[in-house]
Amino acid sequence: MSITTASHSGTTTSTRTQRLVAAIGASVLGVLLVYFAGFSHIDAVHNAAHDTRHSAAFPCH
Repeated sequence: MSITTASHSGTTTSTRTQRLVAAIGASVLGVLLVYFAGFSHIDAVHNAAHDTRHSAAFPCH
């Protein structure tokens, strides 16, 4: 797999900026989803997240 970059520095900068924005957005979304599932008062949501952590061998207690 090769990554090609443009020789124009403006294109490279915007690509890096877009990647950074996407990474930050994905991180924020992930944290919000984990927070929502972990502290949800809806039993089905909380139990699904709890069972998923156990199935991945991730300790949660």
